[in-house]
Amino acid sequence: MKAVYFVVSLLAFASVHVLAYDPSPLQDFCVALNDSVTKGVFVNGKFCKDPMAVKAEDFYLPGFDKVGNTSANPTGFVVTSADVTTLPGLNTLGISLVRIDYAPKGQNPPHTHPRGTEILVVVEGTLLVGFVASNQNQNRLFTKVLNKGDVFVFPIGLIHFQQNVGYGNAVAFAGLSSQNAGVIPIAKSVFGSDPPISPEVLQKAFQVDQKIIELLEKPFQV
Repeated sequence: MKAVYFVVSLLAFASVHVLAYDPSPLQDFCVALNDSVTKGVFVNGKFCKDPMAVKAEDFYLPGFDKVGNTSANPTGFVVTSADVTTLPGLNTLGISLVRIDYAPKGQNPPHTHPRGTEILVVVEGTLLVGFVASNQNQNRLFTKVLNKGDVFVFPIGLIHFQQNVGYGNAVAFAGLSSQNAGVIPIAKSVFGSDPPISPEVLQKAFQVDQKIIELLEKPFQV
């Protein structure tokens, strides 16, 4: 199984590299520095480490063969990320990778990646996946049941999800066309924002009674 994971990881990286969304690099590499050294100065990306101080470890991240702990998440999934925050060598390269573990019937709820297209491959189990197009395409739902070895693409910025429809655990790897694609979970963003969105706004938007809005907000309140 480890060999399968390794091959899948390479394929995911290779697939998204051609369609990288982030700006193209202008040098061999720009290993990200720890944010603490910037002393409050922010840039669109990360500051570069001195190339002469770069080591092989800056491009290395172990642990993608480890099963994630899905029990800590109420929806039964967990993501292990290889992005610029965990793998500094990815800075400016326009790609990242995640491992997603799903408990039986576990779900990666509807969410979007504002800065990256995602290509997902199932390596264990069976997933129901899908994404919703924008109003330009009449908010059509594109959905498919995936089995081991199947691949599916979620276009940049569109709402998408994955649901484990099998009786055992499921595992997938996904490549993203950004070093830091970002995640916007729909339910949490709408009903658990900080500070909260006005209930009157949500009531009118969803066309339901305010008590229903309060009920939907409750699980996301800190």
